[in-house]
Amino acid sequence: MTAIKGGEFLIRQTRPEEIFTPEEWGEEERMIAQTCRDFLAQEVLPLVDKIDSMEDLNLMPSLLKKAGELGILSISIPTEYGGMGMDFKTSMLAAEAVGGGHSFSVAISAHTGIGTLPILYYGTEEQKQKYIPKLGSGEWLGCYCLTEPSAGSDANSGKTKATKDADAWKINGQKMWITNGGFADVFTVFAKIEDDENLSAFIVDKGAEGLTLNPEEKKMGIKGSSTRQVFFNDVTLADNAQLSERENGFKIALNILNVGRIKLAAATLGAAKDIVNLSVKYANERNQFGRPISKYGAIKYKIGEMAIRTYALESAVYRISQNIQDRITALETGGMEKGKATLKGIEEYAAECAMMKVFGSEVLDYVADEGVQIHGGMGYSAETRVEKAYRDSRINRIFEGTNEINRMLTVDMLLKKAMKGELDLLGAAKTVQDELLGIPDFGNESEELFASEYKLIENFKKAVLMVAGAGAQKLMMEMSKEQEVLMNIADMAIDAYAAESILLRVHKRILRDGEEGQEVFKAMAQVFLHDAADRIHRSAKEALLAFGEGDELRMMLMGAKRFTKTSNLNIKDLRRLVADANIEANKYAFG
Repeated sequence: MTAIKGGEFLIRQTRPEEIFTPEEWGEEERMIAQTCRDFLAQEVLPLVDKIDSMEDLNLMPSLLKKAGELGILSISIPTEYGGMGMDFKTSMLAAEAVGGGHSFSVAISAHTGIGTLPILYYGTEEQKQKYIPKLGSGEWLGCYCLTEPSAGSDANSGKTKATKDADAWKINGQKMWITNGGFADVFTVFAKIEDDENLSAFIVDKGAEGLTLNPEEKKMGIKGSSTRQVFFNDVTLADNAQLSERENGFKIALNILNVGRIKLAAATLGAAKDIVNLSVKYANERNQFGRPISKYGAIKYKIGEMAIRTYALESAVYRISQNIQDRITALETGGMEKGKATLKGIEEYAAECAMMKVFGSEVLDYVADEGVQIHGGMGYSAETRVEKAYRDSRINRIFEGTNEINRMLTVDMLLKKAMKGELDLLGAAKTVQDELLGIPDFGNESEELFASEYKLIENFKKAVLMVAGAGAQKLMMEMSKEQEVLMNIADMAIDAYAAESILLRVHKRILRDGEEGQEVFKAMAQVFLHDAADRIHRSAKEALLAFGEGDELRMMLMGAKRFTKTSNLNIKDLRRLVADANIEANKYAFG
């Protein structure tokens, strides 16, 4: 079967054998992940308070350099530049493995991602030879200068200017919220040349005359990560400091953001697992009314739900990681250079990258919030890591594009694919519309494993197509202005994707190991699907009421109800089953 295309999950059923699950990691990948986790446990976590205090500004760069010595910074860098040359999927596992390191996780992600990848993917061979080996070893550390005071989500409206003076460039402007700015050796800077419409990109070395920094920003969370304003006052650069072609900077920014979004989802997964571990251990140790609080239903609800959402996130993250890896491999096999193939492979699934960024950051926020609640008064104390995790998690819904922007981008990118003929969303939406006018199918239920669950997933997708198709038809060019509707559609798509991902993972597990002893995994899929149905129905109803009217509205509201109808299950007991598995294991029990 042909590999699934970006966005095609909405109009095509995926089979369990087509996806990758974390149970399938090989020994080499597991060893890499363990090296990352050991580094956090031994070198970073004992120092989190000291890191957050920012009393020693050399502490973070020294930790990054230690990570470089162990090869952790160069996992995805090609061997010809001194790296390990591991594939994209393995780089996602590494991003997960360092995700529970609080401020350190932000610093290392910024360095290995936006601090390194623009040069790796867009630099000349000379630029790569100069910078990549040292960025991979940690000898040099990198940052990325895009955001400006008046240009956040609208990055291409930046006012930083580059002018040509003989054989040199002069950069003038201001950047803000620059992660790793305080200790970076290499700055990737975005500026407009003269009156160009689009940004260009430049490499600026530390110590360049005219390059100055404001003091460290004081932040709600990730307090130990360096965040500075950076000023460029007639910073003079050699002619060969330009990165890629003129006006290609905006494309660089967009493509690197795609990478950053999916990697952020992996990092939030690692952080979520860490909080579940901390919370389950505390619930087992904390006694109230003569027994551990983990024995009480209210706490079981929290532990069960935290684990289920984390498991769903993990399922979705590695499902899309495999799709991206397959696309990269196919492009490389066709003769494309690895760096270009990687960017093209990720670009194909840009909508899914945006979806996972939203889903991951919001799962982590939920897990962090409930983690604090399980800890009670101790959760509000700065003495506990869960308090730090709560504050640190909040930034994830803001950077790499706000979740609101990513929701709207998700729908925009899917509709653009449809308009280009790359994805038959409109035809699929028309089929759903015709189905609404016909007689509902009340045929006999199949006896096959998960038949009713797969039918529900199919209906979730029909709900998305119904609302998106009707919205596009009714609102036409005005749809882009109806941001609430776009966000409703995006939420529906995210839930449909996550629900299908968790079901496929559980199904694949049972096909491999047999049905005996899989009750906990089946319970996770059933609970997530049940709750997703309620969320999808609510989002569909809200969107339809925003633009529908008359008989058509009534018909679509009935369709939304039909497409999200679930069977009667004892969700409380299913969720308790999941909670008990974690409580017995005294940790996140599924990976």
